[in-house]
This record gives sequence, structure tokens and C-alpha cells, in this order.
Amino acid sequence: MLPLVVVLALGLIVVGVAVRNELAVELAAREGARAASVSATPAAAAARAATRVVRLPLDIDTTTDASTNPATVTVTVTYTDPVDVAIIGALIGPVTHRASVTMAVEPP
Repeated sequence: MLPLVVVLALGLIVVGVAVRNELAVELAAREGARAASVSATPAAAAARAATRVVRLPLDIDTTTDASTNPATVTVTVTYTDPVDVAIIGALIGPVTHRASVTMAVEPP
């Protein structure tokens, strides 16, 4: 019975960490988009803001669309969680978290 309880406990830990990482990626995307929408250099501002609020190795992509009225900036943040928890990590492999936020560009 003990091995089953241990596997279930490890599964709950992995789910908890995955939820935390998903929320962190969403927060980083929001902060990055907010900073990029008011900056003259949106990509740099988004990267600074996203890495300031979350201490994960993030991949940050910033795109500006001037063809819309008003112009918009979209920040997409991706993080691949390696799932290093014993037993469970070998079963499910790495988990990718992605969030994208679009905001209207405001004058800097």
C-alpha cells in the first residue's frame, strides 16, 4: 500500500508545481504586455518586466501589429518544465506552459 500512496503524493506534488508554473507564466505575459504597450522598445521592455516578476527560464516573444486601430502588442511567454520528480517525471515527461496577452499600444 505504501508505494501507491507515495506515487499518489508525488503526483499531487507535480500537479501543484504545474499549476504554480502556469500561473507564473500567465503573470509574466501580463506584466510583459503591460510594459511593452507603453515602451518605445517593446521587446526589451517585455523581457525585462517578465523576468523581473518570475524567476523561471522563460522564452519571451513580442510582436507588434500596427495595422489594427489602435495598434497592439502581443507578448507570448513559454516555459518548459522538465518535471524532475522521481517516477512521475519519467512517466509524463516535460510540460510546456504558454500564455499570450495582447494590449493596445499607448504613446510612450
